[in-house]
Amino acid sequence: MKEPGQPFIFVAVLVALRFVAAAVLPLSADEAYYWLWSKHLAAGYFDHPPAIAFLIRVGTMLFGNTAFGVRLAPLLLSVAASGFVWRAAAVLLRDERAGGLACLLFNLTLMVAVETMAATPDAPLIACAAAFLFALAKLDETQDGRWWLAVGGAGGLALLSKYTGFFLGLGALVWLVAAPRGRHWLRSPWPYRGALIALVLFAPNLWWNATHHWMTFAFQFGRIGAGHFTLRFLAEFLGAQLVLATPFIFVCAVLGATRNLRAPDALPLVVATLVPAVVYFVLHSLHDRVQGNWPCFLYPALAVAACAAMRADRTGWIAAPALWSRRLAVPVASVLLAACYAQAVFGVVPMGRRDPFARLLAVGFGDVARQVQQAASANGAGAILTTDYASTAWFAFYSGLPVVQLNEEERWLAAPHADAQLLGRPMLYVTEQGRARSDLIAAHFTTMVPLAPVVRSRDGAAIARYLVFRVQGLRGPPVGRAP
Repeated sequence: MKEPGQPFIFVAVLVALRFVAAAVLPLSADEAYYWLWSKHLAAGYFDHPPAIAFLIRVGTMLFGNTAFGVRLAPLLLSVAASGFVWRAAAVLLRDERAGGLACLLFNLTLMVAVETMAATPDAPLIACAAAFLFALAKLDETQDGRWWLAVGGAGGLALLSKYTGFFLGLGALVWLVAAPRGRHWLRSPWPYRGALIALVLFAPNLWWNATHHWMTFAFQFGRIGAGHFTLRFLAEFLGAQLVLATPFIFVCAVLGATRNLRAPDALPLVVATLVPAVVYFVLHSLHDRVQGNWPCFLYPALAVAACAAMRADRTGWIAAPALWSRRLAVPVASVLLAACYAQAVFGVVPMGRRDPFARLLAVGFGDVARQVQQAASANGAGAILTTDYASTAWFAFYSGLPVVQLNEEERWLAAPHADAQLLGRPMLYVTEQGRARSDLIAAHFTTMVPLAPVVRSRDGAAIARYLVFRVQGLRGPPVGRAP
């Protein structure tokens, strides 16, 4: 395979496209949800640790409550992550040119293109995973124990981003125990100092959970034992990663990792960092769904493994598949990425509600918010009432009206309760069709009058239909939160 002559130029173009897409694409419901977190900063939240809320607050302080402001910090972290992958590959593969190729492969994956643009916990987690891998690579290269402090710092920040950061520490432990080059560190104080730094950084979230009934841990780890044995989710998991990594980069990553497994060092560093998470995700997929984005933090190491495969010669039956994967990895990934950007930004293929990008992002939601505002004005309503966090988040971001969510208070513990004066006025209950909670509304209000529904659409094709009701007459004490 002929490598790109100037990988820096290719990477710069990919990063620039990411910045442009971040500025023009509307927010996903989860991004708007985390934006609401940033309005009420805390050491923890129901779903995840707090890093993304603080990052969004920084971005919106600089660029206001805009899509670009919400996404600014993740975008900048994607640049840092790219640099860490570049340097980690150069060190681990002992070739400066390999660094540029690994960085290009990293940025060409759909996983990285999406998850480092979106303002979700995955963005800081990926950056921390890349920094973690780089610090381990420098530790292995220099044998300077002080690099364990950087490893611990990256690991602690990863835990403040998302709890799957635990797998990074497990990967380092596998390398310490199984690899000859790592085993001697067990007799040194440096790994334990690094672990202490990680614990100190993670301590605020531990304290928050300890004072909130360990709710985030219960939510995240409560699904570990769910479901019954099936192979359906395993095929789904592997298929999702084949797409998100792009097919030939995925094949190269597998080839690179399995080749390293047979290397003289027994279990090299890159593979060690992959093993615990891959084993867990495979086992989890035997009884429950693994969401496609969960393995995102493995992609820095996978990019290095793919680069190793693309620079190695193969013999035997695997030689032909390896050769074609090396040749097709970059062009096929480029085409797939371009097609995804085109569909997300322009909707080149009209698919209506079947368009995954339109459903995921708030495409057409600005018009929905404006129509709901007009209905509120016509009906004397002073606020929007919701019963799901996605609607709460989108209406809070895109409408100028106060929003009260009647249920799921655990999601908004840092937000104020709705006051009696606000709830005493007429309100509009808005919900996506099929998700109405009329029973919940009736339990707290005396009247609920249907109004004209509102359709979210793109170029005339319906994406979703929202039901609108005029609600009045609070029963009992105030309920809900106003995030």
